Amino acid sequence: MNEQVFEALGIETLPARLGGNAALKERIGADSSRWRVREVGDGNLNLVFIVTGETGSAIVKQALPYVRLVGESWPLPLKRSFFEYHALKRQAERDPGMVPEILFFDEAQAIIVMEYLTPHVILRRALIEGRQLPKIGRDLGLFTARTLFRGSDLSMPTREKKADVALFADNVELCDITENLVFSDPYFEATLNRHTTPQLDGLVEELRRDRDLKVEAQRLKHLFSAKAETLCHGDLHTGSVMVTDEDTRVIDPEFAFYGPISFDVGMLLANFWMSYFSQEGHEAEAGGRDVMRAYLMETVETIWETFRAEFANLWRSERKGILYQASLFEDRGDPLGAEQALAIVLDDIRREMLGFAGVEMHRRILGLAHNADFETIADPDRRAVCESKALKLGRHLAVNRERISSLADIRATAERLYRETLS
Repeated sequence: MNEQVFEALGIETLPARLGGNAALKERIGADSSRWRVREVGDGNLNLVFIVTGETGSAIVKQALPYVRLVGESWPLPLKRSFFEYHALKRQAERDPGMVPEILFFDEAQAIIVMEYLTPHVILRRALIEGRQLPKIGRDLGLFTARTLFRGSDLSMPTREKKADVALFADNVELCDITENLVFSDPYFEATLNRHTTPQLDGLVEELRRDRDLKVEAQRLKHLFSAKAETLCHGDLHTGSVMVTDEDTRVIDPEFAFYGPISFDVGMLLANFWMSYFSQEGHEAEAGGRDVMRAYLMETVETIWETFRAEFANLWRSERKGILYQASLFEDRGDPLGAEQALAIVLDDIRREMLGFAGVEMHRRILGLAHNADFETIADPDRRAVCESKALKLGRHLAVNRERISSLADIRATAERLYRETLS
């Protein structure tokens, strides 16, 4: 049997290549000669096109055999689209309506055709513009609780869960990116690192000499690589969420893997804390985005409190896996025992998520893949002031996570850091 040769799509070639695809024809129109194709992918890894026809539109996403941000010198397997497809299918089952509808998947060509979300925008861009989205805190809290609980041994039949762990364990290369870019590279002179220089040079050197910080980063890397609790999105940040005032969708789970329940939550909250610190770089006058900063802190608290409440609800109603069985507690007339266990599990998640948030803040400022929150601040001096605050909070979260008692404490620390750096 001849193996199908991979060929990257282009604006000109896409209609001819996919013109016979039944799912696309049904969604956007049968006459591919009338399709309009626009490339919109601005990410680090993939090609993304909006295809519009006489009856509608769709998104066509294709993986490339290398890291697009770097080029062909960094090869990457096409199979990551396989993991993205399967993660999206599972997330759609575990929290219906929170991910785009999948219309078609071509494994050999690493192509996923999916629903075109409109008039949605990338959440990160909305936050940079100072928009306050009313539903994202609750929506993202529910999404993380439902997908992470229902993908774990708390809920899944153990045979299904172990089979799924084996399937996603092959996403080795994308896990390797996280293991290096998030947990190790920011803390030494890695080749692909970059930061705002010379403004941050002193702080960067201080962090790289910080033994306590490096030990905690490696402890977190240990958790990431060894604690296969649940199917994680793997790259959940404000650039992986599309929003309107009324709707929230989560996209791009190609980094999906089995890891700690706390990982997705920590990575997500880190991006809201970074947005908080970046607001000073986007405001026209000092204090001009105080209301936006307050909104971001309130959203962090809403995400976590919603996550806690929904996780507890699922614990009480859907805990049918091999962990903390009802036969040990409720069935023996001891519901308080199950509640004691729940409190311990949630506290473990909280402490771990703070650590993951801390290292995420560091890698987005010191490593290869930066985020637009800071990068769109044109003045490097102004940008460095914002970044330095985030770096300091990140260090606090990673090193002191066992001693931080509440999100209110973190908010107070962030507000103090913000005030100290105002000139």
